[in-house]
Amino acid sequence: MDTKIFVPECSTEPLASLLNTLRLEKLDGHRYLGDTNLPQLSGRVYGGQVLAQAVMAAADTFDDCDVRPIHSQTAAFLAPGDVKRPISFAVDVISDGRSFATRLVHAKQDDRIIFTARDSFQFQQPGVDHEDRAPDVPGPENFPSSVDLFASVDHPAARFMSSTNSLDMRHVNGQIYLRPAREEQSTIHIWFKTRSPIPDNASQTLKRAVLAYAADQFMLEPIMQKHGLAWSTPGIALATLDHTTWWHRDVDPASWILAELHSPSAQGGRGLTLAKFYQDGTLVATMAQEGMVRSPHIA
Repeated sequence: MDTKIFVPECSTEPLASLLNTLRLEKLDGHRYLGDTNLPQLSGRVYGGQVLAQAVMAAADTFDDCDVRPIHSQTAAFLAPGDVKRPISFAVDVISDGRSFATRLVHAKQDDRIIFTARDSFQFQQPGVDHEDRAPDVPGPENFPSSVDLFASVDHPAARFMSSTNSLDMRHVNGQIYLRPAREEQSTIHIWFKTRSPIPDNASQTLKRAVLAYAADQFMLEPIMQKHGLAWSTPGIALATLDHTTWWHRDVDPASWILAELHSPSAQGGRGLTLAKFYQDGTLVATMAQEGMVRSPHIA
Protein backbone atom coordinates (compact mmCIF):
# COMPACT_ATOMS: atom_id res chain seq x y z
CA MET A 1 0.00 0.00 0.00
CA ASP A 2 1.37 3.41 -0.92
CA THR A 3 -1.07 6.09 0.16
CA LYS A 4 -0.81 9.34 2.07
CA ILE A 5 -2.89 10.56 4.97
CA PHE A 6 -4.86 13.46 3.51
CA VAL A 7 -3.47 16.87 4.32
CA PRO A 8 -4.58 19.78 2.10
CA GLU A 9 -1.99 21.10 -0.30
CA CYS A 10 -0.51 24.52 0.39
CA SER A 11 1.58 26.44 -2.11
CA THR A 12 3.16 28.96 0.28
CA GLU A 13 6.47 28.25 1.99
CA PRO A 14 7.44 27.56 4.73
CA LEU A 15 4.01 26.34 5.88
CA ALA A 16 3.92 24.04 2.85
CA SER A 17 6.96 22.18 4.18
CA LEU A 18 5.20 21.59 7.49
CA LEU A 19 1.98 20.36 5.88
CA ASN A 20 3.91 18.08 3.55
CA THR A 21 5.75 16.61 6.54
CA LEU A 22 2.37 15.76 8.08
CA ARG A 23 1.41 13.79 4.95
CA LEU A 24 2.43 10.42 6.36
CA GLU A 25 2.83 7.42 4.10
CA LYS A 26 0.44 4.63 5.12
CA LEU A 27 1.98 1.18 5.22
CA ASP A 28 0.33 -2.10 6.19
CA GLY A 29 -1.95 -2.25 9.22
CA HIS A 30 -1.63 0.74 11.50
CA ARG A 31 1.91 1.58 10.48
CA TYR A 32 3.06 4.83 8.89
CA LEU A 33 6.21 6.42 7.58
CA GLY A 34 6.98 10.07 8.24
CA ASP A 35 9.51 12.29 6.50
CA THR A 36 12.07 14.27 8.49
CA ASN A 37 12.70 16.80 5.75
CA LEU A 38 12.14 19.88 7.89
CA PRO A 39 15.68 21.30 8.20
CA GLN A 40 17.05 21.81 11.69
CA LEU A 41 20.18 23.62 12.81
CA SER A 42 20.78 21.02 15.52
CA GLY A 43 20.74 18.04 13.15
CA ARG A 44 18.08 16.48 15.40
CA VAL A 45 14.41 16.06 14.58
CA TYR A 46 12.33 18.87 16.06
CA GLY A 47 10.13 17.49 18.84
CA GLY A 48 7.02 19.38 17.74
CA GLN A 49 7.20 17.63 14.37
CA VAL A 50 7.02 14.20 16.05
CA LEU A 51 4.17 15.32 18.31
CA ALA A 52 2.18 16.48 15.28
CA GLN A 53 2.97 13.41 13.18
CA ALA A 54 1.86 11.16 16.05
CA VAL A 55 -1.48 13.00 16.16
CA MET A 56 -1.99 12.43 12.44
CA ALA A 57 -1.03 8.75 12.63
CA ALA A 58 -3.34 8.03 15.57
CA ALA A 59 -6.26 9.89 13.97
CA ASP A 60 -5.92 7.89 10.74
CA THR A 61 -6.85 4.65 12.53
CA PHE A 62 -10.51 5.70 12.75
CA ASP A 63 -13.12 4.98 10.10
CA ASP A 64 -14.32 7.98 8.12
CA CYS A 65 -17.67 7.83 9.91
CA ASP A 66 -16.02 7.79 13.35
CA VAL A 67 -15.29 11.51 13.80
CA ARG A 68 -13.65 12.04 17.19
CA PRO A 69 -11.32 15.01 17.63
CA ILE A 70 -8.19 14.40 19.67
CA HIS A 71 -8.52 15.90 23.14
CA SER A 72 -5.27 14.84 24.83
CA GLN A 73 -1.80 13.57 24.11
CA THR A 74 0.77 12.46 26.67
CA ALA A 75 4.20 11.95 25.12
CA ALA A 76 7.74 11.01 26.12
CA PHE A 77 10.87 11.74 24.09
CA LEU A 78 13.24 8.83 24.62
CA ALA A 79 16.08 9.55 22.19
CA PRO A 80 16.98 12.27 19.67
CA GLY A 81 15.80 11.71 16.12
CA ASP A 82 18.12 11.93 13.12
CA VAL A 83 16.93 14.37 10.41
CA LYS A 84 18.61 12.19 7.76
CA ARG A 85 16.33 9.20 8.41
CA PRO A 86 12.54 8.80 8.16
CA ILE A 87 10.50 7.93 11.24
CA SER A 88 8.21 4.91 11.38
CA PHE A 89 5.04 5.18 13.46
CA ALA A 90 3.19 2.13 14.81
CA VAL A 91 -0.26 2.72 16.32
CA ASP A 92 -1.89 0.29 18.74
CA VAL A 93 -5.68 0.49 19.09
CA ILE A 94 -6.12 0.30 22.86
CA SER A 95 -9.86 1.00 23.16
CA ASP A 96 -12.89 2.27 21.26
CA GLY A 97 -15.57 3.22 23.75
CA ARG A 98 -18.90 4.91 23.17
CA SER A 99 -17.39 8.31 23.98
CA PHE A 100 -13.62 7.95 24.23
CA ALA A 101 -11.01 6.09 22.20
CA THR A 102 -7.35 5.55 23.03
CA ARG A 103 -4.35 5.00 20.77
CA LEU A 104 -0.74 4.22 21.69
CA VAL A 105 1.88 5.49 19.25
CA HIS A 106 5.51 4.36 19.02
CA ALA A 107 7.95 6.24 16.82
CA LYS A 108 11.11 4.44 15.70
CA GLN A 109 14.30 5.04 13.77
CA ASP A 110 16.49 2.05 12.94
CA ASP A 111 14.43 -0.21 15.24
CA ARG A 112 15.05 2.13 18.18
CA ILE A 113 12.06 3.73 19.89
CA ILE A 114 12.65 7.47 20.07
CA PHE A 115 9.17 8.58 21.15
CA THR A 116 5.94 7.24 22.60
CA ALA A 117 2.52 8.86 23.01
CA ARG A 118 -0.91 8.04 24.33
CA ASP A 119 -3.54 9.88 22.31
CA SER A 120 -7.16 10.12 23.43
CA PHE A 121 -10.13 11.04 21.24
CA GLN A 122 -13.73 11.91 22.12
CA PHE A 123 -16.97 12.54 20.26
CA GLN A 124 -18.22 16.12 20.57
CA GLN A 125 -20.70 15.96 23.47
CA PRO A 126 -22.62 18.41 25.68
CA GLY A 127 -21.66 18.74 29.33
CA VAL A 128 -20.31 21.04 32.02
CA ASP A 129 -18.54 24.05 30.55
CA HIS A 130 -16.28 26.71 32.09
CA GLU A 131 -12.88 28.22 31.37
CA ASP A 132 -10.25 30.57 32.77
CA ARG A 133 -10.34 34.11 31.46
CA ALA A 134 -7.66 35.24 29.04
CA PRO A 135 -4.96 37.47 30.55
CA ASP A 136 -5.21 41.18 29.86
CA VAL A 137 -2.20 41.89 27.65
CA PRO A 138 -1.78 44.19 24.63
CA GLY A 139 -2.50 42.72 21.21
CA PRO A 140 0.13 41.30 18.84
CA GLU A 141 0.28 44.49 16.78
CA ASN A 142 2.06 46.14 19.72
CA PHE A 143 5.12 43.87 19.60
CA PRO A 144 7.94 43.17 17.13
CA SER A 145 7.57 40.20 14.79
CA SER A 146 10.00 37.30 14.91
CA VAL A 147 9.77 37.22 11.10
CA ASP A 148 11.08 40.79 10.87
CA LEU A 149 13.74 40.12 13.50
CA PHE A 150 15.17 37.09 11.71
CA ALA A 151 15.11 38.92 8.38
CA SER A 152 17.04 41.86 9.82
CA VAL A 153 19.92 39.91 11.39
CA ASP A 154 22.91 39.00 9.21
CA HIS A 155 23.68 35.64 10.79
CA PRO A 156 23.34 32.09 9.39
CA ALA A 157 20.98 31.01 12.19
CA ALA A 158 18.74 34.06 11.67
CA ARG A 159 18.66 33.55 7.90
CA PHE A 160 17.80 29.90 8.48
CA MET A 161 14.89 30.80 10.80
CA SER A 162 13.68 33.50 8.40
CA SER A 163 13.40 31.06 5.51
CA THR A 164 12.18 27.93 7.33
CA ASN A 165 10.10 28.89 10.38
CA SER A 166 6.37 28.70 9.67
CA LEU A 167 5.42 30.91 12.65
CA ASP A 168 5.14 34.62 13.35
CA MET A 169 5.82 35.07 17.08
CA ARG A 170 5.39 38.28 19.12
CA HIS A 171 6.98 38.20 22.59
CA VAL A 172 5.11 40.38 25.08
CA ASN A 173 8.00 40.24 27.58
CA GLY A 174 10.76 40.61 25.00
CA GLN A 175 12.41 38.00 22.78
CA ILE A 176 15.40 35.97 23.99
CA TYR A 177 16.81 34.84 20.64
CA LEU A 178 19.80 37.20 20.64
CA ARG A 179 20.23 38.10 24.31
CA PRO A 180 18.62 37.42 27.69
CA ALA A 181 15.48 39.34 28.62
CA ARG A 182 15.85 42.53 30.63
CA GLU A 183 13.75 41.10 33.46
CA GLU A 184 14.13 37.61 34.88
CA GLN A 185 10.63 36.22 35.39
CA SER A 186 8.95 32.83 35.28
CA THR A 187 5.67 33.90 33.60
CA ILE A 188 5.71 35.18 30.03
CA HIS A 189 3.23 35.76 27.20
CA ILE A 190 3.71 35.08 23.48
CA TRP A 191 1.38 35.79 20.56
CA PHE A 192 1.81 33.47 17.58
CA LYS A 193 0.20 32.24 14.36
CA THR A 194 1.29 30.61 11.13
CA ARG A 195 2.83 32.98 8.62
CA SER A 196 0.38 31.98 5.90
CA PRO A 197 -3.24 30.70 5.90
CA ILE A 198 -4.07 27.06 6.46
CA PRO A 199 -6.24 25.73 3.60
CA ASP A 200 -9.99 26.06 4.10
CA ASN A 201 -10.55 22.30 3.85
CA ALA A 202 -8.08 21.51 6.64
CA SER A 203 -9.51 19.26 9.35
CA GLN A 204 -9.63 20.18 13.01
CA THR A 205 -7.27 17.23 13.59
CA LEU A 206 -4.68 18.89 11.35
CA LYS A 207 -5.14 22.25 13.05
CA ARG A 208 -4.68 20.70 16.49
CA ALA A 209 -1.56 18.92 15.22
CA VAL A 210 -0.17 22.24 13.97
CA LEU A 211 -0.75 23.78 17.40
CA ALA A 212 1.27 20.96 18.99
CA TYR A 213 3.99 21.51 16.40
CA ALA A 214 4.10 25.25 17.00
CA ALA A 215 4.14 25.37 20.79
CA ASP A 216 7.16 23.12 21.25
CA GLN A 217 9.28 25.99 19.89
CA PHE A 218 8.90 28.13 23.00
CA MET A 219 7.65 25.94 25.87
CA LEU A 220 11.02 26.11 27.67
CA GLU A 221 11.39 29.89 27.35
CA PRO A 222 9.96 30.84 30.79
CA ILE A 223 12.61 28.63 32.40
CA MET A 224 15.31 30.26 30.29
CA GLN A 225 14.02 33.76 31.00
CA LYS A 226 13.85 33.13 34.75
CA HIS A 227 17.56 32.27 34.77
CA GLY A 228 18.85 34.91 32.38
CA LEU A 229 19.42 32.53 29.47
CA ALA A 230 18.94 33.09 25.74
CA TRP A 231 18.87 30.81 22.71
CA SER A 232 22.27 32.29 21.84
CA THR A 233 23.81 31.54 25.25
CA PRO A 234 27.12 29.69 24.58
CA GLY A 235 27.01 26.05 25.59
CA ILE A 236 23.29 25.97 26.37
CA ALA A 237 21.68 22.52 26.00
CA LEU A 238 17.91 22.16 25.67
CA ALA A 239 15.72 19.12 25.05
CA THR A 240 12.10 18.13 25.60
CA LEU A 241 11.72 15.16 27.95
CA ASP A 242 7.95 14.78 28.16
CA HIS A 243 4.97 16.77 26.95
CA THR A 244 1.22 16.69 27.50
CA THR A 245 -1.41 18.60 25.56
CA TRP A 246 -5.11 18.95 26.32
CA TRP A 247 -7.18 20.44 23.51
CA HIS A 248 -10.33 21.98 24.98
CA ARG A 249 -11.96 23.65 21.99
CA ASP A 250 -11.49 24.10 18.25
CA VAL A 251 -8.47 26.14 17.22
CA ASP A 252 -7.16 27.85 14.08
CA PRO A 253 -3.36 28.29 14.19
CA ALA A 254 -3.57 30.69 11.23
CA SER A 255 -5.19 33.30 13.52
CA TRP A 256 -3.51 34.89 16.52
CA ILE A 257 -3.19 32.71 19.64
CA LEU A 258 -2.00 34.02 22.99
CA ALA A 259 0.19 31.67 25.03
CA GLU A 260 0.53 32.27 28.75
CA LEU A 261 3.52 30.27 29.99
CA HIS A 262 4.63 29.77 33.59
CA SER A 263 7.45 27.71 35.07
CA PRO A 264 6.67 26.70 38.67
CA SER A 265 9.92 24.80 39.20
CA ALA A 266 13.37 24.01 37.81
CA GLN A 267 15.91 21.68 39.43
CA GLY A 268 18.60 19.18 38.54
CA GLY A 269 19.00 20.52 35.02
CA ARG A 270 15.27 20.05 34.36
CA GLY A 271 12.46 22.57 34.26
CA LEU A 272 8.67 22.43 34.06
CA THR A 273 6.43 24.77 32.08
CA LEU A 274 2.64 25.00 32.27
CA ALA A 275 0.94 26.85 29.42
CA LYS A 276 -2.55 28.06 28.53
CA PHE A 277 -3.53 28.98 24.97
CA TYR A 278 -6.26 31.51 24.20
CA GLN A 279 -7.84 32.45 20.89
CA ASP A 280 -10.32 35.34 20.69
CA GLY A 281 -10.42 35.26 24.50
CA THR A 282 -11.34 31.55 24.60
CA LEU A 283 -9.18 28.90 26.29
CA VAL A 284 -8.48 26.43 23.48
CA ALA A 285 -5.68 24.28 24.94
CA THR A 286 -3.44 23.64 27.94
CA MET A 287 0.04 22.12 27.86
CA ALA A 288 2.65 20.87 30.31
CA GLN A 289 6.24 20.20 29.37
CA GLU A 290 9.32 19.11 31.28
CA GLY A 291 12.61 19.72 29.54
CA MET A 292 16.33 19.58 30.04
CA VAL A 293 17.81 23.04 30.50
CA ARG A 294 21.57 23.11 31.05
CA SER A 295 24.10 25.90 30.80
CA PRO A 296 27.77 26.08 31.78
CA HIS A 297 27.00 29.51 33.25
CA ILE A 298 24.73 27.93 35.90
CA ALA A 299 26.36 25.69 38.49
